[in-house]
Amino acid sequence: MTLPATPKICYGGDYNPEQWPQDVWTQDYRLFDAARIDTVTVGVFTWASTQPAPDVYDFTTLDAIVERAAAEGRAVCLATGTGAHPAWLARAHPEVTRTDFEGRRHRFGQRHNSCPSSPVFRRLSAELARRIAARYADNPAVIAWHVGNEYGGACYCELCTAGFRDWLRKKYRTLDRLNHAWCTTFWSHTFTDWGEIEAPSALTEHWRGPDHTAFQGITLDYLRFMSDAMLTNFVDEKAAIRESSPDTPVTTNFMGMYRPVDYHRWAAHLDFASWDNYPPDDRSAPRMALAHDLMRGLKGGQPFWLMEQTPSTTACRDVNPLKRPGINRLWSWQAVAHGADAVLYFQLRASRGASEKYHGAVVGHAGRSDTRVFGEVAQLGAELERLGGVSLGARTPARVALLFDWDSWWALEISDGPSRLVRYQQVVLAYHRALWDAGADVDVVPVTADLCRYDVVVAPALHMVKGDLARRLEAVAARGGSVVTTFLSGRVDEDDNAFLTDVPGPLAPLMGVRVDEWDAREADVVNPVLLECGDDRLEAASRLLFELVVPQGADVVGTYRADFYAGTPAVTRNTFGDGHGWYVAAGLEQDGVSWVMRQVLARHDLLGPYADVADLETAVRIAPDGTRLRFLLNHRADKVTVTACAGGVDLLTGERVEAGQPLALDPLGVVVLRETA
Repeated sequence: MTLPATPKICYGGDYNPEQWPQDVWTQDYRLFDAARIDTVTVGVFTWASTQPAPDVYDFTTLDAIVERAAAEGRAVCLATGTGAHPAWLARAHPEVTRTDFEGRRHRFGQRHNSCPSSPVFRRLSAELARRIAARYADNPAVIAWHVGNEYGGACYCELCTAGFRDWLRKKYRTLDRLNHAWCTTFWSHTFTDWGEIEAPSALTEHWRGPDHTAFQGITLDYLRFMSDAMLTNFVDEKAAIRESSPDTPVTTNFMGMYRPVDYHRWAAHLDFASWDNYPPDDRSAPRMALAHDLMRGLKGGQPFWLMEQTPSTTACRDVNPLKRPGINRLWSWQAVAHGADAVLYFQLRASRGASEKYHGAVVGHAGRSDTRVFGEVAQLGAELERLGGVSLGARTPARVALLFDWDSWWALEISDGPSRLVRYQQVVLAYHRALWDAGADVDVVPVTADLCRYDVVVAPALHMVKGDLARRLEAVAARGGSVVTTFLSGRVDEDDNAFLTDVPGPLAPLMGVRVDEWDAREADVVNPVLLECGDDRLEAASRLLFELVVPQGADVVGTYRADFYAGTPAVTRNTFGDGHGWYVAAGLEQDGVSWVMRQVLARHDLLGPYADVADLETAVRIAPDGTRLRFLLNHRADKVTVTACAGGVDLLTGERVEAGQPLALDPLGVVVLRETA
């Protein structure tokens, strides 16, 4: 099972016609025609209308929605409607709502409010999915199933506590193994009966919030359990769909770098990945590139769907900036450049009330087509129509891999010490940003991925080292590749217990260093690091964490300039086989990280052709028929002219480009070059 079969990149988004009378639907579809909207996601929040009472199913509204979309020639991504449970369900079964971290049982309200361990919720949500699939499986307009919506949050009720105990029995088999894994001899925590185990919350192991826990092993396992519990909800509904729809792909919308849910644990259960892109501001191009690469990496490089983005503004934050002219087009093409085979919005028409009435939409409350936002959406629709299906199924020929690991993320940020100011996502973003700036195509992959085809593997803040990962990283270097890791790597095993050896634990032979001490400081404390490689020198600031390195065969590339450890190594390079292991012991700021990564990339001839042009993004995708597409995206506010590195045709303008000739990109401009073979 792969992506939905479509003739071109899908273009459209979330549509909620149940909120309006049918004369508005007629107006909407005229506007959709003008904007080249060809795909609608419907039924995401229709549980209350489709099942208005425990034993009553009414498909009148959903029938009309699907039939109208099909009649208008739109492809349908049909949701199961279980993104929010109805009021009657919470009233009849109070246990279906969640208990929060503070121990409060919630009543009906909001949307992420269903206990994933509730047998009633599991039974009724699966039954709704079963009935919807049975009713619409044979409708040719339905090209994909959309289960739930933006899974997330957590529950700490008695049902979840019981589910946690069952999950632990399956994982550990015996209490002896569990006690050893959790180091329960500390603070007299030894468990002698499974029933003694509590969900870690503000009432048990936690203080000052979810990241402050007395027992990291317990909390880490609960994070894993809760991710798995919500996955079980998805699997329930997918299995129900498959009873009548064995061939139509199934997905759910992820949220990029979202900490509560380990998407790597989910990936095998989705037929294709999809995600909702809502960056915090309009300066987020590098962050979005990382998230796109992460989503593409979930399914081994398979393209994904951009399931949601706003055409203009969000509504959920304290401050909701507007996308400036050209930004929606640029960011949409960025998604395609990184692997998107669909570009969809939330929302197609603005809701008239409730919390998202001011959320951006293709069609506003007035239903106008002469707005700037609608004009830009229509322009992009025309460009995607012009592109056709040439990029469908195209993959990224990356030779650089960046490891992303939810376990390391969780373990690092629930740890007491060395520093709560070090945030996993920010460390990873800095190293991906360096690769992005240098024009390298990057696969963001799990720690379990096959690394054989990569010349460079980057593992920032690899706090937890599991299984045979250290051996596989050594194999990359042994055959001539380069492996880069950083401070706080190689610290703990899969149970979050410290390795009883020198830091960086199993990574030490590859890195050729020993770390005996480390120093954590407030964010305003700077220790400069002098970086030197041949004639290439840079003094870069470092902050937050400074590990004191004792080389064990590694060469020194960077040294601290201040404090009692001035002159000692901060960055090292160790020869291992035919390659290298790089260790960055200091919290370098971006210029220092970029300097290190460019040294690594240059050795493998992986610097992009425009690596010296700031904010000019490049990416390559290769289609199944061998067509090579090069995307150039100008994130600058000014025009930039570069020398074309290859000849071909710009698919957006039809203009011929010759290798070596000047190639101009307007501010926020885009070129999609089908390169000449």
